[in-house]
Amino acid sequence: MKPGGLPLMQGYTPKQVEYRTGGPSAVENLYTAELLRAEFAGWEILELREHEDVLAEGAGHKGRSALIDLVARKI
Repeated sequence: MKPGGLPLMQGYTPKQVEYRTGGPSAVENLYTAELLRAEFAGWEILELREHEDVLAEGAGHKGRSALIDLVARKI
């Protein structure tokens, strides 16, 4: 990504395994704030937020979900 680029991502946190409403079933494929801070070290993190919401994105992703959002700027 070029300097100034803004990746936007939304993923699932490990708590998602408890809900079983979509997303990866293996904890190692889920995101934590600590993991994203480490992976985006050297970037300007504009937003990093864990939250819960209800998703309705088809039969495979429906119901209460444990989410994490990231917006960062490449320096």
